[in-house]
Amino acid sequence: MSSRPRKLVVAGLIRDDQQRILLTRRRPDQSLPNFWEFPGGKIEPGESPEVALARELAEEIGVTVELGRIWDVLFVAYPEFDLLMLVYPCRIVAGVARPLEVAAVEWTTAAGLPAFDILPADQPLVARLVRGDD
Repeated sequence: MSSRPRKLVVAGLIRDDQQRILLTRRRPDQSLPNFWEFPGGKIEPGESPEVALARELAEEIGVTVELGRIWDVLFVAYPEFDLLMLVYPCRIVAGVARPLEVAAVEWTTAAGLPAFDILPADQPLVARLVRGDD
């Protein structure tokens, strides 16, 4: 049995009415600084993934969202830990995305995603979106 730490996280695939996708940039003081990612974060003990994602999006970018069904599940083996990420499609129902606990927010098209320096864990999502597999 492996003693590698495991992290369970949630991420939001947030689209606007023009089908643009929201990315957030990690702060310089975070691990993997300045990478772009799909917004979200860790699930706290006792939290459901849906509650965790709604909380993270409110804290990080100041929005209230409506969540859809899980869109993707990703496993990434980082050198220090294993990451399991649940990705939900989201629609903003209140608030305007702004950087509260992230360095920046940016809207882009699926075709524009490869221009961003995306976290390794989020690369499969970028590939799927660019292919149009949604």
